[in-house]
Amino acid sequence: MKLYKTTESNAELLADQLKLADGFYSRAKGLLGQNGLASNQGLWIKPCRDIHTFFMKFSIDCVFLDRKMQIIKIAAGVSPFRLVGPFWKSESVMEFQAGFVEEKKLKVGDQLYVVS
Repeated sequence: MKLYKTTESNAELLADQLKLADGFYSRAKGLLGQNGLASNQGLWIKPCRDIHTFFMKFSIDCVFLDRKMQIIKIAAGVSPFRLVGPFWKSESVMEFQAGFVEEKKLKVGDQLYVVS
């Protein structure tokens, strides 16, 4: 899947390798066992209101989204062995390599769009 940030006049490609975790096992596993993510990769976990980074090997940026795919919370540079959330209005979360949010200039209120 591909992830875009959209505005009224533009659509910017953010990641062209977005993986969906929407089943019990895939949501529970998340990024465990991986050594990192490339700059064009991400994991979309849904439904999801909170995350943990227990036993992970790298830091991540977390982008929490409402049901309309609008960013409602950003947790940047989350180190291993941390808890983030819960955020009750969150319907899903996207996880990226640490630094992704700053590089892509994401902020609360931005509108995202996913294409299969």
